[in-house]
Amino acid sequence: MLQAVPTNHGELVREQLQSAFIGCGVPQAMLMDHGTPWWSTKAPGGITQLTLWLMKQGIRLHWSGVRHPQTQGKVERFHGALQRALRLRPPYQEPQAWLDAYRLEHNHVRPHEALDMKTPASVWHRSDRKYDPNPPRWEYPPGAKVLKVDSEGKLDAFGMRWRIGKALRGEWVQLEQVQQRVLVYYCQTLVRELDMKTQSSTVVQRWVPQLPT
Repeated sequence: MLQAVPTNHGELVREQLQSAFIGCGVPQAMLMDHGTPWWSTKAPGGITQLTLWLMKQGIRLHWSGVRHPQTQGKVERFHGALQRALRLRPPYQEPQAWLDAYRLEHNHVRPHEALDMKTPASVWHRSDRKYDPNPPRWEYPPGAKVLKVDSEGKLDAFGMRWRIGKALRGEWVQLEQVQQRVLVYYCQTLVRELDMKTQSSTVVQRWVPQLPT
């Protein structure tokens, strides 16, 4: 999907993603940066209404390193190619018509070295996961330690009161203890790390193994 939109506000982006999920199925995971609308600097955990909606769909979210575009090298390369092509766009051509033509060429016409000179369309397949506009409450694995975040966005666990984030008020999260750390998952996404030694609750700044599904 390549859509011309006036802003990157969360609700507008959600509309585009919803259309993509209906047409292409729901992905297993998404990789994103710390920019709008994927991340909020005003929230302790960075969670926005958009990312909360994505997590409720069972999509596992990963955030790249801060100021580390190399994490998303393929995306950055695509954006670079799109910007170079945009500079050559005829001034009279309507933006969405041009984007549709660019998408057709990129996916169906031009071969890609990373795909052994195949086109993206020839190797792509629709996700089997269907979009649900009203997903049920997430079911964590049997026997998992599951607790509810209170109305202040905090969690009572291990004899302490931990700050999780107001975006998850009233939501159920899973706790997985790894030595002196406790990993906090919402649905399938790692959202917080509790350090038992320092008694601190922090945003996860590094890649860690995901829970088995």
